[in-house]
Amino acid sequence: MEVIYHFVPYGEVLVPEKDTFALDVGMKTVPGVIDHHHPEAEPECTASLLVKHPELIFNHLDPAEFARRRPQERRIKIITHRLPDFDAVASIFICLKLLETGQVDPYLEEIAVYTRMVDSASLPKSLDLTATPYSILRAIFASLKKEGDEGNFERIEEGLRLMHFLYTKSEEGYDIIDNRTLFAAVDRYEKAMKRVEEDYFQYLLELEKFPKLSLYLPSVSGDKKILVDGLICRNPKSFLLREWARRDRNNSPHGEGFGFLLTAFGHHRYILGVDPDRGVNLKGLGDLLNQKEEEKRKSLNRPMTYRWYDGNCPFFNYRIIDSPQDGPALSFQEIVRLVIQFGSSK
Repeated sequence: MEVIYHFVPYGEVLVPEKDTFALDVGMKTVPGVIDHHHPEAEPECTASLLVKHPELIFNHLDPAEFARRRPQERRIKIITHRLPDFDAVASIFICLKLLETGQVDPYLEEIAVYTRMVDSASLPKSLDLTATPYSILRAIFASLKKEGDEGNFERIEEGLRLMHFLYTKSEEGYDIIDNRTLFAAVDRYEKAMKRVEEDYFQYLLELEKFPKLSLYLPSVSGDKKILVDGLICRNPKSFLLREWARRDRNNSPHGEGFGFLLTAFGHHRYILGVDPDRGVNLKGLGDLLNQKEEEKRKSLNRPMTYRWYDGNCPFFNYRIIDSPQDGPALSFQEIVRLVIQFGSSK
């Protein structure tokens, strides 16, 4: 089949279109638009939603009818977000496989289960990061040089190549989640594993200059505050910084790893997140940031076109916050002060 790709910003609201699938974007979960970033969604990532509810594909485009079309008419459009991540490429692979075979099989289920762990940032800390698909794909993404849509296409191409590899090896009975020998047999993945190993030392170098702090954050149950160590990261070069930091019992002040990260990419994007294993979230911090963002924009006569995303969906449960698409009006120092204010007391 011919596949046409289109990339849109995070949080774009979309409606179903003929022969088109919006995946990991669209802000709804209906046939043809499958996204989990909205309050009404199930606690699943997009890949696991597709495996759990293949009718989201089949009720929008019947595989049997699609197969009967003339070859030149077997064309679909896939919309996903810019800088496609593991969930985006996994959901694209699953969507295409469902259209090809008309069924969910155990190998798609295995990919979906793993993707759900990846997207929820809950990969077991016992996994060897150098030999797991997520880290390998992140290492490959970090080596890509093209920007804009060309870079997005590169990510899709590399992601689908890895998904096909995982699917085929799963069919053959191999463990695809933590298997250094399996990935070492392929030159591109062997090189990626080497980059992951090198990235750990990059993390240690950067750790020395990143400010550390301790915060009292709301428990998931909402009945108490829990003390966690935090890290403020400006323009990190380590592409697996989040994973290394959460595992870092040696350098975190309380010896439990860094349960909170604020990562700044220039002055345009800020991502705040917590380790799901710590049993905390950031509920309320998004509201505080949006309140101060609105006040700052009014003072600058800048419209509040976009808001801070506060992780308000069952899958994230307020564990992640992302800055407005047009960049925040708040400065780095103001954002840090609000974080400290939010986590300053029990």
